[in-house]
Amino acid sequence: MKGYFYIYVLECDDGNWYTGYTKDLNNRIKEHKQGLVKSTKNRLPVSLLYFEGCKNQQDATHREKYLKSTYGKRFIRNRNKNYFTG
Repeated sequence: MKGYFYIYVLECDDGNWYTGYTKDLNNRIKEHKQGLVKSTKNRLPVSLLYFEGCKNQQDATHREKYLKSTYGKRFIRNRNKNYFTG
């Protein structure tokens, strides 16, 4: 969708998560998977675990910061409970 900023969480091969935001989610995920992003290039393969959209950049950056926190990680685990217990 145009006009949105997307916050996303990737599950990396090392078992850790990478959280970021972007205006073009499909392209950004492709860049991660091709090893073009410095933060994840040595942690391939990556897979999209979670994403959500915000109408403006400031809301997206605040949400990204929250999802990187302990409470945010707990939110992701609860939101994907069947995936993790499955």
